Amino acid sequence: MDHLQRFRRLSGWLVLVCWVLVVLLPVAWLGYWMTSDAAQLALQAHLPAGVIQPGLPPWQRVAAAAANAVPMACVLLGVWQVKRCFTAFAQGQVFTAHATAHLRRFAGWTAAAALAAIVSVPVISVLLTLHNLPGERQLVVSLSSEHVFTLFFAALVWLMADIMGQGQALAEENESFV
Repeated sequence: MDHLQRFRRLSGWLVLVCWVLVVLLPVAWLGYWMTSDAAQLALQAHLPAGVIQPGLPPWQRVAAAAANAVPMACVLLGVWQVKRCFTAFAQGQVFTAHATAHLRRFAGWTAAAALAAIVSVPVISVLLTLHNLPGERQLVVSLSSEHVFTLFFAALVWLMADIMGQGQALAEENESFV
């Protein structure tokens, strides 16, 4: 099997992986927010265990889930874009404007997901402790190595897409001379 065939086959498998992620991530996310106890929700907002008062009103859980939905939506949009890129790759369309644009959009949505996750943690921490007595409410601000790495990864993919775009432009220019 030659390199191009292997590349196209792997890209086809990655399209399937993307479909699985697009279907299962929202289901898992919804299941988490609907069934998690207060201690698990506290971890989501980087709060100490036991800080969320018993009897969390449903509206607070829904509001916190909605705040967490923003980074999840960005992740899903990114996965959708990279699925479209892998679809183009599986069809042998590697150095095309179409594939490059989808790869850039994936990088953009990945960066947006990381930034939204940074913003969502303080919002979730406030929402989950809003029912607490005054003085027991909490605001958590968190910037983790995961956020920094995700932003770095997004920048790397963006740069790779830009290099692909430059290669495509050079190939088209060379083709016009022949």
